Amino acid sequence: MATVERRGNRLAPVGFDFTGAMRRLCLDLSSRLEELQHVDVGRVAIGFSQTRKPVRHGLQATLTPLRFSGGGLYTRRGRRRYTVQRLFDREGREMLYILRFYLPRFLDQPFEEKLTTVVHELWHIGPEFDGDLRRFPGRCFAHSASERQYDAFCQALADKWLRQSPPAEAVNFLRARYAQLKARHGTVRGDRIPAPKLLPIGEP
Repeated sequence: MATVERRGNRLAPVGFDFTGAMRRLCLDLSSRLEELQHVDVGRVAIGFSQTRKPVRHGLQATLTPLRFSGGGLYTRRGRRRYTVQRLFDREGREMLYILRFYLPRFLDQPFEEKLTTVVHELWHIGPEFDGDLRRFPGRCFAHSASERQYDAFCQALADKWLRQSPPAEAVNFLRARYAQLKARHGTVRGDRIPAPKLLPIGEP
């Protein structure tokens, strides 16, 4: 349970809101970069998971699509049809993607790598913004034939965004490591989003 403090007549959580800060960053990226303007950040659920081991190598972030190929609600595996568990925010809007970061591992990377990772995951969002991933030709549909070229493209987009002098409050939190944010704010908090389930439809 998060620590709270009283502000006027209401209670507010104490600590650094990582997922709130990440949402502001994604909003600024999608508004400034033409390549990301198809992303409706309001329909992307942003959360974090705690890593079990305090090591810098390993998974940094993931993007989970909440639709199947072409934005479909259903898929068939063998004789059975399945749908994915649907996710809604507090206002009742349905989310089409889950963007998850792994802490403290993600925050303990170099600044440039963290920013490129965010762009990398946003670029996975399909150009139709229909809940499906961006799909490249061939077997390696997620990263194209060359993951190195994919990463280089995302780094170029991150550099392009930085050259536009984005507001400090949108990006400066990425310049800090996890321990630094925790020392400044007492704790690092945010939304935790369970992994969606694959649900069978009817009988075979």
